[in-house]
Amino acid sequence: MVTRIITNDIVIQKAKAVGFDLVGFAKADVLEKESELLKEWLDKNYQAGMDYMKKNFEKRKYVKQILPNAKSIISLGLNYYTPNDYSDDNSKGKVSRYAWGKDYHLMIWAMLDELEEELIKIDPEFESISYVDTGPVMDKAWAVRAGIGWLGKHTNVINREMGSWFFIVNIITNYEFEYSERIPDYCGICTSCIDACPTSAIVQEYAVDANKCISYLTIENKGEISEEFVGKFDGWLFGCDICQDVCPWNQKFSVETLIKDFHPQNKELNLAEVDEMTEIDFKERFRVSPIKRAKLSGLKRNATFLKKNN
Repeated sequence: MVTRIITNDIVIQKAKAVGFDLVGFAKADVLEKESELLKEWLDKNYQAGMDYMKKNFEKRKYVKQILPNAKSIISLGLNYYTPNDYSDDNSKGKVSRYAWGKDYHLMIWAMLDELEEELIKIDPEFESISYVDTGPVMDKAWAVRAGIGWLGKHTNVINREMGSWFFIVNIITNYEFEYSERIPDYCGICTSCIDACPTSAIVQEYAVDANKCISYLTIENKGEISEEFVGKFDGWLFGCDICQDVCPWNQKFSVETLIKDFHPQNKELNLAEVDEMTEIDFKERFRVSPIKRAKLSGLKRNATFLKKNN
């Protein structure tokens, strides 16, 4: 057993000092139930074109396939909410709130480097591997196990103090901690997210079919957008926040982020400007923005599709 020089309180203090809002701890157990649900989801082809979700299944199930001496998962949350509304101008396309500002990966990687360096200074025996939704880790499952929130019916993790507008980060470590209690599911009988989804992508509670999801169709999707969705996109050009916008927990408890880089820079994009945008323009404007993930071809496709909605 690793000597616990680094305590829960030390991790919480250091994590909050670098800017994280939520901190929880979970034992590095096998994700039996969660991996069964993932397999069912994949068997139904709900991952659409995201075939990478099929890879590294054993690593997703058991983090010791990633870090053999893993004892714990430190789950972190970073608030990105800014209270701004969209215009009613249908000549513009809406951008998902998480992509309004600077690419969160760039900021979180720097924060993680600082946090892990601080913990190694305290105990050189501290080992860790961290992920920001870029590796074979079931981020939301660990966030739930670590008690920073519960899984909402829209499949986003909800925290009672700040809703669901936060990024999830997970650190796999060889350290043992006192493990957090899980938060009960407070969704109750509410079905606001399911009822509001214009494409019926939330096919059942806690299950989203990416083939119908506006976020998938406008970002990860490499093909054309089916005509069946004409008139159902509600002006979304990049991503979609409808299921989170209507959530009572977000409407009551959202807290403005302290990180200025998350404040609006690309909240809405003019569709005509997107049509005329060159590759050079695109790369320069979205150099440090999550929007670059869609690539110029995807953004142009989305803009063309939105015009059919108008």
